Amino acid sequence: MTILLTTLNARYTHASLGLRYLLANMGELQEQTRLQEFVIGAKTTEIVERILAHAPRIVGFGIYIWNVEETTRVVAMLKRVAPDVVVVLGGPEVSHEPNEQEIVKLADYLITGWGDVTFPKLCSEILHGPKPLMKIHAGVQPPMDQIKLPYSLYSDSDIKNRTIYVEASRGCPFKCEFCLSALDKTAWPFPFDDFLAEMESLYARGARLFKFVDRTFNLNIKTSLKIMQFFLDKLEAHPDDPVYAHFELVPDHLPDALKEGISKFPAGALQFEIGIQSFNPAVQTLVSRKQDNQKAADNIRWLTNHSNAHMHVDLIAGLPGETVDSFAEGFNKLWSLNPHEIQFGILKRLRGTPIIRHTQEYSLTFEPYAPYTILANRDIDFPTMQRLVRFARYWDLVANSGRFGNTLPVLLGDDAFGQFMAFSDWLYANTDATHRIALDRLAAMVARWLQTRGMSKTEADALLASDYAGRNESGSRLKGGAAGAETAAPSRQARHLAA
Repeated sequence: MTILLTTLNARYTHASLGLRYLLANMGELQEQTRLQEFVIGAKTTEIVERILAHAPRIVGFGIYIWNVEETTRVVAMLKRVAPDVVVVLGGPEVSHEPNEQEIVKLADYLITGWGDVTFPKLCSEILHGPKPLMKIHAGVQPPMDQIKLPYSLYSDSDIKNRTIYVEASRGCPFKCEFCLSALDKTAWPFPFDDFLAEMESLYARGARLFKFVDRTFNLNIKTSLKIMQFFLDKLEAHPDDPVYAHFELVPDHLPDALKEGISKFPAGALQFEIGIQSFNPAVQTLVSRKQDNQKAADNIRWLTNHSNAHMHVDLIAGLPGETVDSFAEGFNKLWSLNPHEIQFGILKRLRGTPIIRHTQEYSLTFEPYAPYTILANRDIDFPTMQRLVRFARYWDLVANSGRFGNTLPVLLGDDAFGQFMAFSDWLYANTDATHRIALDRLAAMVARWLQTRGMSKTEADALLASDYAGRNESGSRLKGGAAGAETAAPSRQARHLAA
């Protein structure tokens, strides 16, 4: 073995699709290449030891916003104990602003952008000459039909124990400035018949959870319908062996043909990640996000009332021009549409995104270290931004967890944002914690809060008992269950945090 492909995934269940693309396209070097994945939080010395156990000449690291700090320590140690091992970096985190990053200084080479063709070419030059003179290599984007699909490289263990990430296309035609996809010129589809054949093969091997990472699944309706029909056929043929599919949906593009297809899916088989991000037209214009808010709202309402799809809908706090009041208005509007989960994200400055053009005018201040979360801006000061961060954390614990389905509507009343913000402030004041709050303690705190709002202890305890720990049977929105099998679906930004 000469070449090792590796990365630090956010969790074990995440299997790196990017590394498998590289391995699939290594050509003559494939037999000399191996793939080894780690998980963030592992000891640096153990990672380096396991890497060197393969005696590689080249190690390629996939670098993302969630693993850059830990991988920097791995690369630093690797170069200390084995300086002759050639380190090649790639991935979205190092594809932009490379001169500012310590990990790039430590490495021997960097590939920016697409690596399918450029990485094997660089490896061949390192191994056989002529030795590359440049440290930074811009990735070449090949025609889509020349990229070998990687799905056979998911092992049987991957299929049994991990999320299977797939993509029918790459890229995005939209230009939302907070997203790395803003840098794409368009969306490029893979040859559809080849892709579908790979999905058939994965299914035959036992894959049942397919997570599509396409930025815009419903951009091409004809393709969307064919993909959905693939899953509908499996569900019809084997209703006792259900398949589950996750897609990212453009919220204001849901023609009747797509609605008809969606309506055929039974409960627990279909999940949509829907990026709203903001309902404020001025903010949308400012960050180059084109969205028909009325159509988007109507489509979410239709999905709620006429489909069994499980919906994760994203909002981002901290966008330039978005005040707390305007965000609250959008949050309440989204809550009224009854999605299963509202994913409350805080703006992050992904390297290379155009959002930085607003830095001076809107006083955008971000953390200096990954994941570069916004700390304050012109309209939201630092203490208020921290309140929003805590709101987001508590919202996940109470609302998105699905454990308080009967209690939540009572807690929120007729002002979801305002009431939950008040609860969030009170909870933090009385616990001084946002993590590691035991479920028993959290339920007791919710009951105490309801009592401070005028409910008797008997009523509060009875309400909590009706659904405590997710055992409610009311069918309430934001309730977990079979359809929530992959509840940690990343938002549009978070694609670059957990893909």
